[in-house]
Amino acid sequence: MKEVKRVSSRWLYKKGISEFKWQSGYASFSVSQSNLETVENYISNQMEHHKQTSFQDELRDFFAKHKLEFNEQYVWD
Repeated sequence: MKEVKRVSSRWLYKKGISEFKWQSGYASFSVSQSNLETVENYISNQMEHHKQTSFQDELRDFFAKHKLEFNEQYVWD
């Protein structure tokens, strides 16, 4: 994951997106092919979406929806 963050940060910087920063932690989720377009649309509209719903609230809702237990002490920077 460290390498993915490093390479993608360099790519974004070269594209002129120098204000991008990764959070220190990470999580990995799989996406089925049938949901790929939905996820692509979400990513494309993420900045606008997070003006209405914080990332933290969205992740809490995601975990609850999928009945996943987590400890917030280990999730946020």
